Amino acid sequence: MYSADQALARLIAGNERFVRGKARFPTVKKAVLARLAKRQRPYATLVGCSDSRVPPELLFDTGFGELFVVRVAGNVMSAEVMGSLQYAGVHLHTPLFVVLGHEGCGAVQAALAMKLHGARERSRIEVVLRNMLPGLRGLRPAKSAAAVPADISTNGPSRTAMTTSGSETSPTMAPLIARQAIARG
Repeated sequence: MYSADQALARLIAGNERFVRGKARFPTVKKAVLARLAKRQRPYATLVGCSDSRVPPELLFDTGFGELFVVRVAGNVMSAEVMGSLQYAGVHLHTPLFVVLGHEGCGAVQAALAMKLHGARERSRIEVVLRNMLPGLRGLRPAKSAAAVPADISTNGPSRTAMTTSGSETSPTMAPLIARQAIARG
Protein backbone atom coordinates (compact mmCIF):
# COMPACT_ATOMS: atom_id res chain seq x y z
CA MET A 1 0.00 0.00 0.00
CA TYR A 2 1.25 3.48 -0.87
CA SER A 3 0.90 6.71 1.06
CA ALA A 4 -0.62 9.71 -0.71
CA ASP A 5 2.87 11.24 -1.04
CA GLN A 6 4.32 8.05 -2.54
CA ALA A 7 1.38 7.77 -4.96
CA LEU A 8 1.82 11.38 -6.07
CA ALA A 9 5.58 10.83 -6.56
CA ARG A 10 4.81 7.81 -8.79
CA LEU A 11 2.38 9.89 -10.88
CA ILE A 12 4.90 12.70 -11.26
CA ALA A 13 7.70 10.31 -12.24
CA GLY A 14 5.44 8.61 -14.79
CA ASN A 15 4.39 11.94 -16.28
CA GLU A 16 8.04 13.02 -16.50
CA ARG A 17 8.84 9.81 -18.43
CA PHE A 18 5.89 10.50 -20.74
CA VAL A 19 6.99 14.11 -21.39
CA ARG A 20 10.59 13.00 -22.09
CA GLY A 21 9.33 10.39 -24.57
CA LYS A 22 10.58 7.56 -22.35
CA ALA A 23 7.25 6.03 -21.30
CA ARG A 24 7.32 2.31 -20.70
CA PHE A 25 3.75 1.54 -21.90
CA PRO A 26 3.69 -1.96 -20.42
CA THR A 27 2.52 -4.87 -22.46
CA VAL A 28 -0.35 -6.99 -21.23
CA LYS A 29 0.87 -10.09 -19.44
CA LYS A 30 -1.48 -12.95 -18.68
CA ALA A 31 -0.24 -13.21 -15.10
CA VAL A 32 -1.09 -9.54 -14.46
CA LEU A 33 -4.57 -9.97 -15.94
CA ALA A 34 -5.16 -13.10 -13.87
CA ARG A 35 -4.15 -11.27 -10.69
CA LEU A 36 -6.37 -8.30 -11.55
CA ALA A 37 -9.34 -10.57 -12.23
CA LYS A 38 -9.22 -11.48 -8.53
CA ARG A 39 -8.61 -8.06 -7.01
CA GLN A 40 -7.70 -4.49 -7.87
CA ARG A 41 -5.42 -2.32 -5.71
CA PRO A 42 -4.92 1.00 -7.52
CA TYR A 43 -2.58 3.45 -5.83
CA ALA A 44 -4.44 6.58 -7.00
CA THR A 45 -7.91 7.69 -8.04
CA LEU A 46 -8.10 10.21 -10.86
CA VAL A 47 -11.05 12.28 -12.05
CA GLY A 48 -10.52 13.58 -15.54
CA CYS A 49 -12.26 14.77 -18.66
CA SER A 50 -13.49 12.27 -21.24
CA ASP A 51 -11.38 14.00 -23.91
CA SER A 52 -9.56 11.30 -25.88
CA ARG A 53 -6.39 13.39 -25.99
CA VAL A 54 -5.73 13.07 -22.26
CA PRO A 55 -5.71 9.35 -21.28
CA PRO A 56 -4.45 9.23 -17.67
CA GLU A 57 -2.88 5.77 -17.94
CA LEU A 58 -0.66 6.99 -20.77
CA LEU A 59 0.01 10.46 -19.34
CA PHE A 60 1.25 8.92 -16.10
CA ASP A 61 2.90 5.87 -17.72
CA THR A 62 0.97 3.36 -15.63
CA GLY A 63 -0.07 -0.21 -16.22
CA PHE A 64 -3.25 -2.19 -15.76
CA GLY A 65 -4.75 -1.90 -12.28
CA GLU A 66 -2.55 0.97 -11.05
CA LEU A 67 -5.12 3.76 -11.39
CA PHE A 68 -8.83 3.98 -10.65
CA VAL A 69 -9.99 6.44 -13.31
CA VAL A 70 -13.31 8.28 -13.45
CA ARG A 71 -13.78 10.22 -16.69
CA VAL A 72 -16.62 12.56 -17.54
CA ALA A 73 -16.88 15.51 -19.92
CA GLY A 74 -15.90 18.70 -18.15
CA ASN A 75 -15.17 16.95 -14.83
CA VAL A 76 -18.83 17.33 -13.85
CA MET A 77 -19.53 16.06 -10.33
CA SER A 78 -22.66 13.93 -10.59
CA ALA A 79 -24.01 11.42 -8.10
CA GLU A 80 -22.41 8.67 -10.18
CA VAL A 81 -19.00 10.33 -10.13
CA MET A 82 -19.18 11.00 -6.39
CA GLY A 83 -20.30 7.39 -5.83
CA SER A 84 -17.31 6.17 -7.83
CA LEU A 85 -14.96 8.34 -5.74
CA GLN A 86 -16.56 7.09 -2.56
CA TYR A 87 -16.11 3.49 -3.74
CA ALA A 88 -12.42 4.15 -4.43
CA GLY A 89 -11.89 5.56 -0.95
CA VAL A 90 -13.99 3.10 1.04
CA HIS A 91 -13.45 -0.19 -0.80
CA LEU A 92 -10.22 0.23 -2.75
CA HIS A 93 -8.49 2.41 -0.14
CA THR A 94 -6.64 4.50 -2.72
CA PRO A 95 -4.41 6.90 -0.80
CA LEU A 96 -4.49 9.72 -3.37
CA PHE A 97 -7.30 11.51 -5.24
CA VAL A 98 -6.35 13.74 -8.19
CA VAL A 99 -8.53 15.98 -10.35
CA LEU A 100 -7.03 16.48 -13.79
CA GLY A 101 -7.71 19.45 -16.03
CA HIS A 102 -6.51 20.14 -19.54
CA GLU A 103 -6.31 22.95 -22.05
CA GLY A 104 -8.70 23.30 -24.98
CA CYS A 105 -11.58 21.49 -23.26
CA GLY A 106 -14.57 21.29 -25.60
CA ALA A 107 -16.97 20.89 -22.68
CA VAL A 108 -15.69 24.10 -21.07
CA GLN A 109 -15.91 25.90 -24.41
CA ALA A 110 -19.51 24.70 -24.87
CA ALA A 111 -20.48 25.70 -21.30
CA LEU A 112 -18.98 29.15 -21.85
CA ALA A 113 -20.89 29.47 -25.14
CA MET A 114 -24.11 28.47 -23.37
CA LYS A 115 -23.59 30.91 -20.50
CA LEU A 116 -22.24 33.86 -22.44
CA HIS A 117 -24.01 33.55 -25.76
CA GLY A 118 -27.08 31.38 -25.14
CA ALA A 119 -25.76 28.59 -27.38
CA ARG A 120 -27.82 25.39 -27.41
CA GLU A 121 -26.83 21.73 -27.67
CA ARG A 122 -28.70 18.45 -27.83
CA SER A 123 -30.61 17.50 -24.68
CA ARG A 124 -28.11 15.11 -23.03
CA ILE A 125 -25.17 17.42 -23.74
CA GLU A 126 -27.09 20.33 -22.23
CA VAL A 127 -27.53 18.31 -19.01
CA VAL A 128 -23.75 18.11 -18.69
CA LEU A 129 -23.28 21.77 -19.58
CA ARG A 130 -25.94 22.95 -17.11
CA ASN A 131 -24.08 21.02 -14.39
CA MET A 132 -20.94 22.98 -15.29
CA LEU A 133 -22.60 26.41 -15.10
CA PRO A 134 -22.27 26.85 -11.29
CA GLY A 135 -18.49 26.83 -11.77
CA LEU A 136 -18.87 29.79 -14.13
CA ARG A 137 -20.85 31.95 -11.68
CA GLY A 138 -19.87 35.59 -11.72
CA LEU A 139 -18.48 35.43 -15.23
CA ARG A 140 -19.86 38.12 -17.52
CA PRO A 141 -19.63 38.36 -21.31
CA ALA A 142 -16.33 39.78 -22.49
CA LYS A 143 -15.46 41.56 -25.72
CA SER A 144 -12.34 39.47 -26.27
CA ALA A 145 -10.81 36.19 -25.15
CA ALA A 146 -8.18 38.22 -23.29
CA ALA A 147 -10.91 39.41 -20.91
CA VAL A 148 -11.78 35.85 -19.83
CA PRO A 149 -10.08 35.03 -16.51
CA ALA A 150 -7.13 32.64 -16.90
CA ASP A 151 -8.68 30.14 -14.51
CA ILE A 152 -11.53 29.40 -16.92
CA SER A 153 -9.87 30.21 -20.21
CA THR A 154 -9.66 27.23 -22.52
CA ASN A 155 -6.44 28.58 -24.04
CA GLY A 156 -4.40 29.38 -20.92
CA PRO A 157 -2.84 27.27 -18.20
CA SER A 158 -5.12 24.52 -17.04
CA ARG A 159 -6.77 24.94 -13.67
CA THR A 160 -9.61 22.68 -12.65
CA ALA A 161 -12.01 23.36 -9.84
CA MET A 162 -14.13 20.57 -8.44
CA THR A 163 -17.27 21.46 -6.56
CA THR A 164 -18.17 18.68 -4.17
CA SER A 165 -21.22 19.95 -2.37
CA GLY A 166 -21.63 18.07 0.87
CA SER A 167 -18.44 16.02 0.60
CA GLU A 168 -16.88 17.77 3.58
CA THR A 169 -19.74 16.62 5.81
CA SER A 170 -20.28 13.21 4.23
CA PRO A 171 -19.69 10.51 6.85
CA THR A 172 -17.76 8.51 4.24
CA MET A 173 -15.69 11.26 2.64
CA ALA A 174 -14.89 13.24 5.82
CA PRO A 175 -12.38 10.64 7.13
CA LEU A 176 -10.64 10.59 3.75
CA ILE A 177 -10.33 14.37 3.83
CA ALA A 178 -9.16 14.24 7.44
CA ARG A 179 -6.33 11.85 6.60
CA GLN A 180 -5.52 14.06 3.58
CA ALA A 181 -6.29 11.39 1.00
CA ILE A 182 -8.54 14.02 -0.56
CA ALA A 183 -6.98 17.44 -0.69
CA ARG A 184 -9.23 20.47 -0.51
CA GLY A 185 -8.00 23.48 -2.38
